[in-house]
Amino acid sequence: MPDYGKVDADFFDEYIYPHLGASRDEVRLGPTAGVDFGIVEVDDSALVVATDPLSILPALGFERAATFALDIVLADVAVSGLPPQYLSISFTLPPEMTDEEFATVWQAIDEKATDLGVSVVTGHTARYEGCEYPWVGGASVFALGNPDDIVRPNGTQPGDDVIVTTGPAVEAVGLLTTLFGEQMDLPEATLTMATDGLAETGTVRDALTAATTGPITAMHDATECGLQGALTEIAESAGVRLDIDRSAVPTKPAVQEVCSYLDIEPWHATSSGTLLITVRPDGTESVIEALRDRGTTAAVIGTASNGSGTYIDSERVRHPSVDPSWTVYAEYADQQTDN
Repeated sequence: MPDYGKVDADFFDEYIYPHLGASRDEVRLGPTAGVDFGIVEVDDSALVVATDPLSILPALGFERAATFALDIVLADVAVSGLPPQYLSISFTLPPEMTDEEFATVWQAIDEKATDLGVSVVTGHTARYEGCEYPWVGGASVFALGNPDDIVRPNGTQPGDDVIVTTGPAVEAVGLLTTLFGEQMDLPEATLTMATDGLAETGTVRDALTAATTGPITAMHDATECGLQGALTEIAESAGVRLDIDRSAVPTKPAVQEVCSYLDIEPWHATSSGTLLITVRPDGTESVIEALRDRGTTAAVIGTASNGSGTYIDSERVRHPSVDPSWTVYAEYADQQTDN
């Protein structure tokens, strides 16, 4: 298990996958490394389920932090192509969080959920000694719909085009510069552009737009271990080869500058809001156009073919062993504590 971040596939296969409780026929897709959601068959419908930790970073401001946290939680269901509908949320709050601060968080979650048509159906809220920011609980999201409408995570087919939105490391760079920008010797204009990137980390509407526009075969958000991690997960789950053109991937200049300064590989860093989409070629232009009409950067960056593995500029790459943004976060947080 890495010191920081999500466990890798080897750990999952050894410790988690063999022990999944009772076997039930209606579970059509259970826990799988690199897959965002599970599926339960309910009569003639399918229930898509995803669970995530809940992260609140006070330095973002409680309203902004809550909206950002909910976006990440909802995204793992949205990439199924079904709109998130139901939310179960548990808060394990640090004792120092005031009633007023929690009220701000909850009101922001309510507004975002209402806007996206998501109902809160159950939850738990308490303060506990030993709890601390940013990890203040967890949430599960559900969507009920037609099984035929689900975009399966392993659905990528030979001949598909690969589309990316937003670009690599936007979330990691946006968070790190927002939280620790005063400690970085970078131009003010760079820091401003980097922090502004956090406004582009919402994935739900982009995923649903893509799903309703073209013959989508798979979607995956590039969170922990970033764009390269998500690409290798798509290739492995579908049993295909992905050939990616690095120069075709849109990369924000501020992201490149900050990553160079921090000495991290932008393709390995988390980027909630960056969506990978595989689509049949006859639908590629429609999906690109629909995303751009929403104001979302989108580009074709490669293709899928028979074979296996992920190749970037003809060189095979592996899943990153760790997301470098976690180490940078820990180092800067320690500096703040020491000061």
